[in-house]
Amino acid sequence: MTSREFFEVDKSWQFAKYFGLDENPVFWLQKINFAIADMLSALPMSKREIPPGCHVGKNVFIHKSVQLPPICIIEGPAYIDEGTSIRPFAYVRENVIIGKNCLIGNSCELKNSILLDNAQVPHFNYVGDSVLGNFVHLGAGVILANLRLDRKDIVVHHGGERIETGMKKIGAIIGDHSEISCNSVINPGTILPKNSVIINGQVKKF
Repeated sequence: MTSREFFEVDKSWQFAKYFGLDENPVFWLQKINFAIADMLSALPMSKREIPPGCHVGKNVFIHKSVQLPPICIIEGPAYIDEGTSIRPFAYVRENVIIGKNCLIGNSCELKNSILLDNAQVPHFNYVGDSVLGNFVHLGAGVILANLRLDRKDIVVHHGGERIETGMKKIGAIIGDHSEISCNSVINPGTILPKNSVIINGQVKKF
């Protein structure tokens, strides 16, 4: 299983040197913290106005074009690229990379995740330990669960392959242009190829 099966990413992506397309995307999750720290060490400190009710922690890069709401929490390390919109009451926790022209909606929570360009997490979503491809859209109330109830390591299945990850927390790997319907709960370690459509938690083909 390689990342190029799921995502179209060219060499111009700022993080291309950290996340190889020939790597298993599950293991991208283990490198997010280092990638952000290394990227921020080479960038000048961002100087932009932060709304009074929007808390921004340390080690956070927010492009000057990002729309910030009156109230939100953004903890570092985090990297938020140009054209993205953050809506009220969003909670961006540690180790989050958000690409260009993304949407982080009201009352959404993200942690240790990568959102590629144009991904939309618009209403009451939880995204933990996940990678969302380009143009992925989550319906209102979609939860990407990232922890087994028995707390055992997560095993990933893809194309008949069984991958022992040795990791306790993995949400979902969601390929480009996928859609997930409202109020779906996606199990830990779920792998969805490009152009997937999930309705009521079930994969549909059109």
